[in-house]
Amino acid sequence: MELPSGLNNLVDQFSKIPGVGQKTALRQVLFLTKWNSNEIEDFAKALQGLNEILKCEKCGMFSDEKLCSVCSNSGRMESEIVCVVESVSDLLAIERSGQFDGKYHILGGVLNPLLGIGPEELDIDGFVKRVLDESIKTIILAVNPSVEGDATCSYLRQVLPDDVVVDRIGFGIPMGGSLEHLDAMTITKALENRKKL
Repeated sequence: MELPSGLNNLVDQFSKIPGVGQKTALRQVLFLTKWNSNEIEDFAKALQGLNEILKCEKCGMFSDEKLCSVCSNSGRMESEIVCVVESVSDLLAIERSGQFDGKYHILGGVLNPLLGIGPEELDIDGFVKRVLDESIKTIILAVNPSVEGDATCSYLRQVLPDDVVVDRIGFGIPMGGSLEHLDAMTITKALENRKKL
């Protein structure tokens, strides 16, 4: 049975979202057909509003202004610590923890020559310039533990000035985790990141 083209088009658009297949997209679209016209218009306006969201000139976080709420925070502006993350979702996860009160820098990915992602695509030169301009003393690399993530961290260490302290967040066993259920890489990282008691 053929659905109207308007429904099919919307299903195709929803299925472009990662983790949403054709069946889930169809269920979501069929749910939207139950909305009244005002609800649909509000949803469409909110979606259209994505075009107006800016990126912070310093860190790359989404913002309504030139600077995001973190970069425009007077207490954080003076910080000499920058936490480098791969994505906006990584930044949000660290902010939710409430354990970091410095600045951020979003790389927008990791180095991956096979996919054509080099230092230019991540604007690493711009990041190094920021470190120098803002007299940053410490960099915390909160980049995911992968071959590409490790290569990105090594590259950043090479291009950053020698007087800047570069740390990487610890990786290993999650709270409540059991050793017998962990993979070899997680255990390796946990052993590498051990600390004295």
